[in-house]
Amino acid sequence: MDAFEVADLIAAQEGGREYAEFVRSDLLSVGLASWPAGSVDTQQPHTEDEVYYVVRGRARITVAGEERPVGPGSIVFVATGVDHRFHDIEEDMQVLVFWAPPRRSRQKPSA
Repeated sequence: MDAFEVADLIAAQEGGREYAEFVRSDLLSVGLASWPAGSVDTQQPHTEDEVYYVVRGRARITVAGEERPVGPGSIVFVATGVDHRFHDIEEDMQVLVFWAPPRRSRQKPSA
């Protein structure tokens, strides 16, 4: 069994990477993304569907031109290829990211 405590995932990531994957299978991957307060989310549309679950922090998210506030407990679905980003990040954010199929599994290799 693979089982995780969110607090342990956050503690392991503090002061380190912006994204850390901790589950990967043939059909799904899951990671923890972090954005410090005041930072800029520069991500581009992805080749996989995503579901964001905000664990802690507050910000706004824009998905396909539609904007809304997010905070602990917010869940946002972003379909493949859709422009999206977090902005106006008021508090340090930790977000679980669920990818189907797994993150970057549909990206074409660079030449």
